Amino acid sequence: MLKLNLGAMRRATDAARITDANDLVRRTLAQHGLMPDALPAGPQARRTPVFGDAPAMADLPAGAGFAARDYAGSDGSRRYWTYVPATAPDGITGVIVMLHGCTQTPQDFATGTGMNALAETHRLVIVYPQQSRGDNAQSCWNWFRRGDQMRDRGEPAILAGIARRVAAEHGVPHDRVYAAGLSAGAAMAVILGQSYPDVFAAIGVHAGLPYGAAKDVPSAFAAMAGRSDAGASGFAARAAVPTIQFHGTADATVHPTNADSIMRDTATHGPAQTIETSQTGSIGGRSYQQTTVTDTDGRPLSEDWRIDGLGHAWSGGQAGGSYTDTSGPDASTEMVRFFQQISPKG
Repeated sequence: MLKLNLGAMRRATDAARITDANDLVRRTLAQHGLMPDALPAGPQARRTPVFGDAPAMADLPAGAGFAARDYAGSDGSRRYWTYVPATAPDGITGVIVMLHGCTQTPQDFATGTGMNALAETHRLVIVYPQQSRGDNAQSCWNWFRRGDQMRDRGEPAILAGIARRVAAEHGVPHDRVYAAGLSAGAAMAVILGQSYPDVFAAIGVHAGLPYGAAKDVPSAFAAMAGRSDAGASGFAARAAVPTIQFHGTADATVHPTNADSIMRDTATHGPAQTIETSQTGSIGGRSYQQTTVTDTDGRPLSEDWRIDGLGHAWSGGQAGGSYTDTSGPDASTEMVRFFQQISPKG
């Protein structure tokens, strides 16, 4: 005779339900890039080891440096990595602060974007702030928290402080300092452009979100899914710094409508009279549409790149990094070109 322990079965059933619920939460977080093992589906998804304090690239050009330092201010502290090119003795032409996405590290991001190679060519100093696991369990920049969305508070204040320090050390003026990022890092770059236009002359946004899109985790999920209006945080966008952005039409993590909102903010708070031009093309097997807005003097105000078939990954990135797609326009090259266009000549 088979004896059934109904109490045990009930406990097992309850445990199974809890497990299923936990799995559902985990899958939801993973879909939005908020779990350690979350990567976009398909060949664009590549895991990269988490590096310690050793540089990710062993073969630096002779005379180049890639080292970590710590910054501490009244609003907190962060570690950051700085790449100084071997060409620095010829004169540094600018500073770019690069903000990684969730689960990424500065070294991983440097590898995937290939930005250090461009630093050699254009004599740029590249800064990679590192989000700590203590401040966000998945190493995401906290773009969705009210306390990290405004000037002189939280992460924007810390990142602006890092930028100011590095620029001063290399004698780089404000009009040659820029910020760029991917996903959560791109959303934070938008915040920096809004909060510190006196520190950052332009921003680069890849798969980002508009200023004020969220006020907490639930509204962040809604914004990422394209179901939220900018301004959810209660902070309205102000005059925008020049912005170049990239977004894939197949991005299932951050909906492309967020790119529409970013461009709308740029247009709303820019000059009354502008000139808009559009072109289409194909690079590296992916077609794209590029829309450029300038003022009447021809000075670039914004560039919007929509990449057909690109998921949640850095366009034209390097295979060694995570969240990269080697196909399509080279986002890093185009960002550097845009930054140099808006900078004063000479």
